[in-house]
Amino acid sequence: VQLQASGGGLVQPGGSLRLSCAASGSIFSINSMGWSRQAPGKQRELVALITSYGSTNYADSVKGRFTISRDNAKNTVYLQMNSLKPEDTAVYYCNAKGWGEGGWFNNWGQGTQVTVSS
Repeated sequence: VQLQASGGGLVQPGGSLRLSCAASGSIFSINSMGWSRQAPGKQRELVALITSYGSTNYADSVKGRFTISRDNAKNTVYLQMNSLKPEDTAVYYCNAKGWGEGGWFNNWGQGTQVTVSS
């Protein structure tokens, strides 16, 4: 199972970006999809998570600004990021957990850079 993320870039403080991540391969079901981020010199942290039932979980630092959603038919997860702050600058990684032809998987995408700067 492969994950392909896109949508990162450079944005000014207060701006918005939308990240996308599509899972492909022999997938039977995806239990959860999410986004984590890693800033230079910091540990990777969970940003947002969404289950197959639509339940969501957010880091306190992004609540009210970021929205995670998914299209189950397309095995795709989205992260709408509004009111971006310089401290949101990081490499964002998508993750998917579920069942495929090879059994249980817990895979990460390649990462997409988000830079918030004036």
